[in-house]
Amino acid sequence: MKPIYYGKHNITEQDIQAVTEVLNSDFLTQGPAVKEFEEKFAKYVGAKYAVAVTNGTDALHLCNLSLGVKRGDKIITTPITFVASANSVLYCGGEIDFVDINPETYTLDLDKLEEKLLSHPIGTYKGVIPVDFAGYPVDVERLRAIANKYNLWIIEDACHAPGGYFIDSKKNMQLCGNGQYSDLQIFSFHPVKHIATGEGGMVTTNNKELFNKLKLLSSHGITKDESLLNENHGAWYYEMQELGYNYRLSDLNCALGISQLKRANKGVRRRNEIANKYNQAFKDLEIIRPLVKENIYHAYHLYIIQIEDRKALYAFLRKHNIFTQVHYIPVHYHTYYKNKGWKKGDFPIAENYYENCLSLPMFPTLTEEEQDFVIEKVIEFLNF
Repeated sequence: MKPIYYGKHNITEQDIQAVTEVLNSDFLTQGPAVKEFEEKFAKYVGAKYAVAVTNGTDALHLCNLSLGVKRGDKIITTPITFVASANSVLYCGGEIDFVDINPETYTLDLDKLEEKLLSHPIGTYKGVIPVDFAGYPVDVERLRAIANKYNLWIIEDACHAPGGYFIDSKKNMQLCGNGQYSDLQIFSFHPVKHIATGEGGMVTTNNKELFNKLKLLSSHGITKDESLLNENHGAWYYEMQELGYNYRLSDLNCALGISQLKRANKGVRRRNEIANKYNQAFKDLEIIRPLVKENIYHAYHLYIIQIEDRKALYAFLRKHNIFTQVHYIPVHYHTYYKNKGWKKGDFPIAENYYENCLSLPMFPTLTEEEQDFVIEKVIEFLNF
């Protein structure tokens, strides 16, 4: 059996043709493919606006910048996420705090969030960054109610969840990243994600003012909009009005994204088929977490099991050319954050999750034969 990885990109002839067309065009960057990708992605997730950027980390950074995060501002996120969710706050001089995860969903525990907020004066925290972890949608409707009560903004880290959704209290389908309840939402187009552009990211929002701020900050803080200029020396003239960054995504990346977007829904359906097969195979083994609720459509970026002897299973599967992964090392376990005072024992549910979690192969082109082999080897290990 050839190597089977936990995640894998899929590049088709259609994708190659899309990129080739850009290579043969007049624009490799700052051209029409960027706007097209932004508009089509915004439509896909149901948001009004989208800004394409160089990666998901830069998307998070831009969100914090556009919301005015500054030195001393305190922001809350989950300890079970990639470090960028927390780091992006620090880039702006802010301070990060954590709330433990819900053991049923692995997402930010909203009960514990309310407890933390209730124990501090309103204004202590400026915002919250929830993560649609592994593709499981956060209940941002409830989170919005909490945020309004405590005057918080919301950046939804939806990198794992394009195509996922939940049904809200009014029986409406709320796509991850549609901006109905969050102020800003971010996505990643890393090769193992649902949509791959090599590297890339996107910010979506329904707020025109934030959209304009994002566009400005993502391109050096420069504008050529005549209505915004303080002076005008001619048709060539542009002004740097804020200290921005070069976070622009190229037309090459965007062309690949546009092509991949055409089969995004098919990819999410296939991920759910794979998850359902795993669920059926493991239903009597008590290793499946979390159990998905009826009002949730899981995007399944990851398929995670919980097993006590995780290290041994990891090595056993690797010996059989099955390359699993652990998502994630709790943010507060990393040396940098330990040096800031965080320690083991601070978030027991997240820590217990980490000790037992393992991500099995999950990607749309995983074949029936490959998945059968993964299932066979997991069961073989458990039956030792």
